[in-house]
Amino acid sequence: MKLAQMIGTLMGVGYLRPAPGTWGSLVSLPWAWLVHVIGGFPLLLLGVFAAFLKGWWATDRMTSGSHDHDPSEIVVDELVGQWIAVLPLSYAAWSMEISILALWPGWIAAFVLFRFFDITKLGPIGWADRMNTPLGVMLDDVIAGLFAAIGVVVLAALYHGVM
Repeated sequence: MKLAQMIGTLMGVGYLRPAPGTWGSLVSLPWAWLVHVIGGFPLLLLGVFAAFLKGWWATDRMTSGSHDHDPSEIVVDELVGQWIAVLPLSYAAWSMEISILALWPGWIAAFVLFRFFDITKLGPIGWADRMNTPLGVMLDDVIAGLFAAIGVVVLAALYHGVM
């Protein structure tokens, strides 16, 4: 398997059916946990940037010369968006020196919210998707991840009585 395909499909996860984007998001969660355990919030944040750049490159290579700007097997964008969605959990666990697994309701919220925003393509998410470019493929999931991260913070604030 070529390097771009390995990155773009998350080592073949993008070929799982049905719903390869959901599989990509689901597989991203244990990797986010591992990166957090190794280096905390700073490493996960760095991982988001590295995965975005590698994903953009892989998407460009995989779609070059194709009329399909966003083939379903490309799921590295889901990894980036899902990691963004769990960043608030990583920051909270890292800054309070607690296990990130103690924040398990937030993991569920991050997954569900990210999938919701990624599938519905509301507002600027749809705008990025309509760019029909490798950058747009990555950006729509970045924006969906940001919306999901905001949702995670709002839900946590509501649960903890801050709001």
